[in-house]
Amino acid sequence: MPLRLFKALLIAIGFALALAACSRIDLAYRNLDRLVPWSLDDYLAMNREQKALLDERLREHLAWHCKTQLPGYLDWLDRIRGMVADGQVTDQTLQQRTREARAAIGRVAEAITPSATELLRGMSDAQVAEMREAFRDDIAERQKQYVDTPLAKQIARRAERMEKRLTPWFGELSATQKQRVQAWSQALGDQNRQWIANRAHWQQQLLLAMNQRNDASFAPRLATLLQRKESLWTPEYRAAFQNTEQQARSLLVDLVQQSTPQQRQFLQEKLSKVRTDFSELKCLKG
Repeated sequence: MPLRLFKALLIAIGFALALAACSRIDLAYRNLDRLVPWSLDDYLAMNREQKALLDERLREHLAWHCKTQLPGYLDWLDRIRGMVADGQVTDQTLQQRTREARAAIGRVAEAITPSATELLRGMSDAQVAEMREAFRDDIAERQKQYVDTPLAKQIARRAERMEKRLTPWFGELSATQKQRVQAWSQALGDQNRQWIANRAHWQQQLLLAMNQRNDASFAPRLATLLQRKESLWTPEYRAAFQNTEQQARSLLVDLVQQSTPQQRQFLQEKLSKVRTDFSELKCLKG
């Protein structure tokens, strides 16, 4: 049975991906394990006891998250809708929404760290070896897909992916907006290289921690990996990430400014639909 160890980890990140990828929020919420980044899904096998513990903890964390965290997402969505309605999609307001989202992610990471510690501590040496091999394959595959191609092709593909993400929110983009997306992708340059190198660095830090999983130092090391991962970023990725965030905010500000009344109405309707899907989750209705 594939290990879905991190499907209980960083739930808020997974939910953000669900928000961007699926208009049926309740369906996406039930499948967060397929959306969480850094997932170990399909990387190694679990024994029956491990899977039982994982499933139990997952149910507990999902229930806690749904009951205690989702109400705050409704308020967050209202602030987003207000920004669009009032024409206040600015760099400053986007930075504030980003800080709020990051705080929400931090609360979830902190909540699930004890379960993650218990689950990971129970892995056998064979499972850790399997994880190491899977990480190696993961990086090789991503290197081939995102880096070992000419930079011009990387930029073009990145722009295509962004256009596909934006269309469900804005509708069909105008020629001017598409040009802006192209400029955004160009400005990111070869960030794929830093992203993958940092991913490999994080995985290596996890493996080093796993080698000491029976020591007293394991719990605080894992807490750092899950709750304070920014402290482990490579200097190159730290610079690339700051540029990525800045470029993303600039892109969104410009796209909204360039949008037609119809596009802004489309965006408001989409945000309202997402909010409705949030509010109709069973855990919010008692």
